[in-house]
Order: sequence, then structure tokens, then C-alpha cells
Amino acid sequence: MDSNQIPTIQANILVVDDKPDNVRLLSTILTEQGYEVRKALNGQRAIATVLEFPPTLILLDVMMPQMNGYEVCAQLKASPKTSSIPVIFLSALDDAADKVKAFDVGAVDYITKPFQAKEVLARVANQLTIQSQQKLLQEQTKQLEELVGRLQNEIKERQGAELALRLAKKKSDHLLLNILPAAIVENLKKGEGSPAQRFESATVLFADIVDFTSIAARILPLELVKVLNQIFSRFDQLTEKHGLEKIKTIGDAYLVVGGLPVPRADHAEAIADMALDMQEAIAHFQTDTGEPFQIRIGMNTGPVVAGVIGMKKFTYDLWGDTVNVAYRMESQGLPGYIQVTTAIYELLKDRYVFEERGAIALKGKGETIAYWLKAKKVS
Repeated sequence: MDSNQIPTIQANILVVDDKPDNVRLLSTILTEQGYEVRKALNGQRAIATVLEFPPTLILLDVMMPQMNGYEVCAQLKASPKTSSIPVIFLSALDDAADKVKAFDVGAVDYITKPFQAKEVLARVANQLTIQSQQKLLQEQTKQLEELVGRLQNEIKERQGAELALRLAKKKSDHLLLNILPAAIVENLKKGEGSPAQRFESATVLFADIVDFTSIAARILPLELVKVLNQIFSRFDQLTEKHGLEKIKTIGDAYLVVGGLPVPRADHAEAIADMALDMQEAIAHFQTDTGEPFQIRIGMNTGPVVAGVIGMKKFTYDLWGDTVNVAYRMESQGLPGYIQVTTAIYELLKDRYVFEERGAIALKGKGETIAYWLKAKKVS
């Protein structure tokens, strides 16, 4: 193969030899191939040249006075600034031990004198190709590391954003669940809306704190709100315990319903248990004068209409005659009593203890028989 056929990589090569003829010959061979060449006739000069003009490759003679090639190579490899420069030894020494020593001090190749031009060019081209590939690999590795770093940062940022989004969603869901029933929230999240629904069978409970107006007039507003919060928080716990749906509080009144938005067959029994538990719970709270609070409770069962109203501040509410009668049962009841309709009595008389109150006048209904719910029968 002609020397001109050997691929040439742009390189600056330092030729080090104490024989001027060898330096000239090597310089001519390399220059004709397109390489830039610098020359040094001894080891000290070679090291000075490398530090001043770092070469791409060094062709280094072994046998030189004062400082031989092994020593030059060892010194170059010991410095971080010059350790990566490849060194090819040229020597008349052909013993295996000499070659091993050359590689031990850091050489990448070994050419035996007298050398052939083609061999020198081939070995030089080979080392320059390896060096070029190593630099390319290092650059690609650096680019890959930078890309990985950017991706990791983007992942962290995205994870942070996703976490913030999940937390915001969780907070939003929590707030919605404090306002609306879970089934209604799911419909709203699906974009299905929540049109009003008619439920053929549900049980409604109203509870009202007795003499609350007079109590409110005697204590500070903040203290009043604190007491109300404690009482209604306990009622909320009972609502969850019995699987019911709190609708709202109105001043000192508490409205809860069973059988919607998810229908259940035992809604009347669940509301009755809730009412009895509320009577027991309210006895643990005291007025500002040290007397136990009392509540009036009214219950009714029958068809109701329920749905979400409002555009910004959603409210899930109930409508219908069943709701109105439950309210009348409470407002016309007595402190410490649970007043219920005949409909409730007929549903629960086999499982609960009732006492007939007799006929009471209900607005729009006339005379109506009412009952007191006293307790749950012991089975």
C-alpha cells in the first residue's frame, strides 16, 4: 500500500532522537504525510517542548545520553498535564525485556530500528485513530453525563410538580368531601354534574340545641363558636359511625339523612341509632352555668329530592314534604326527646321502644299522631 493511501488525522508530532539523521528522516516521512512535526535532540529538550507546545503524539528514541527515553516517558506520565499524550518508542533494542520495560513506563507502541516508513506511518495512524476515538468517546460520555444530569433535574422538577399536583388534588378532594357526599364528588370529577335526584325512601333527622339563644346572649361569640364546634364535631363522628350523610348546620341546628346519595335499606334504623347516640353525646357537654346541654330531635321517613345547588360554593341539599315534616317534628318536640312520625313508628316498632305522644297540630297537615323514640330493644 502506498503511503499516500494511509488516512491522515491532523496531528502535531514530536520526534525525539539524539541522532540528527534519524530526526530528519522521520520528519520528512511524517511531513510528506501531512503531519506537523517538532524536533528535539535530547530528553531535557523534549520535556521542555512538550510543556510549551503539547503534541498530539511523541516518537521517542530509547538510547539517548544524560536522559534516556524510559526516563523521559516516565516523567511525562507522572504529570497530569502530559500523562495522556501517547508515546511510541523507537529503538535498536529488540529484546523482549526492553519492550516490556517500554510498556511499563507508559508507552503505547514500540518500533524497532531500522524502521520502515510504511510501518512508522501505519503505527502513527493507528495510535492517532485510537486517540481520536478516545477523545470522541470522552466527549460523548461528557455529553451523555450532561444529558443525564439535565434529565435527572427535569425528572426531579417533574416529580416535584406532580407531587405538588397530587397534594393540591388531595386537598381539593378533601375540601369537596367536607362539602359534598363522596358519590357526588366522584360525579363532579368525571364532569357528569349532579342533577337533582328523587329518592323514594330516605330518613331525615333534625336536631336543635335547646335554649341556645339565651345561652348565646350570655357568653362571648368566640366561646360560643368553640362550644358549637365541639358539639357538631362529635355529631360528625356519629354520622360517619352510622354511615349517614350530614347535609348542613343552620345556626345551632344539625341536619343529617340516611339512604342517599347511596341508597340503603336500613336508613331508618341507622338514623334512629344516630338519634339515640346524639342524646347520649350531648349530655357530656355543659352550658356556661354548668348544666348539661339538651337537644330536640325530630325524625321522618319518605321520598325526598336531593341535589347540588350553587355555581361557586356548592351545597348538597334536600327538598320535599318528608324534610318539612321532620323539621316540624323537631321544632314541636320537647327538650331531651326524639319525636318521630307514624311512618317511623311503623318501620321500627318491632326493634325499638316507642311511646305514643298523641296528636299534634302540624302546619299544612292538621292533627298528626306523633311518637317518642325511647330506646333500642334488647334482642
